[in-house]
Amino acid sequence: MKSYPISIKPFGQSAVLVEWPIKVEDDILQDILNFIDAFQRLNMEDWEISAAYNSLTIVNNQGQIDFIKIKKLIADCYLEQKAKKIKRKEYLWRIPVCYDKAFGIDLDDASRRLGLSVEEIIQMHTSFEYRVYGIGFLPGFMYLGGLPKALEIPRRKEPRLRVAKGSVGLAAKQTGIYPQNSPGGWNIIGRCPIPIFNPNLEKPCFVNVGDKIMFHKISKAEYDLHKIEGEVGIYKPENVQLNA
Repeated sequence: MKSYPISIKPFGQSAVLVEWPIKVEDDILQDILNFIDAFQRLNMEDWEISAAYNSLTIVNNQGQIDFIKIKKLIADCYLEQKAKKIKRKEYLWRIPVCYDKAFGIDLDDASRRLGLSVEEIIQMHTSFEYRVYGIGFLPGFMYLGGLPKALEIPRRKEPRLRVAKGSVGLAAKQTGIYPQNSPGGWNIIGRCPIPIFNPNLEKPCFVNVGDKIMFHKISKAEYDLHKIEGEVGIYKPENVQLNA
């Protein structure tokens, strides 16, 4: 695995920002995830880590930190993990989406702006595997990279005050699922019937950063069935381990 120049900066009094080159690449993501695994093995129980496309925010929940000391620890940890071969489990998840016009409220507008038929948008959206580069904004909101260029579309000029839970949207080079009702400016093309985030579970979000997502089209009747299955907790998303 190739090495990258990283920068380590203070981020307030109790956090550190670790940055990789500003690129969206699988190799950079893998390097970030390998570092997270190595850092967590140091038993840093008071620290919380949040990953983004090319950076990590590492926060000490106990308060103010000694930046010089933690900077050296992070730098040493990064160099040491490069010398080890880390094997981590990653999964490809098949997520159901209903592209009915009742749910895909921006499908017609997206069709016009992209110069594609609605059927072409759906076919293309369900034909690619998307890498989970980050989870944030809302609990369980997955930032998915790998959107085909033909589906790249700017965010809506006027965000909606309420986007329904499960809505599947497009924005610039990304696609994603709204895990709960919230304001939002993405172009909505469908809806997922199953819960992506459940705070009552030991693992609230079944997907991890580094996993992949592939959408598959379902009918309105299948949507209604899977929604009930999801609500009572018996729906099990299909997955395949990628690096078995």
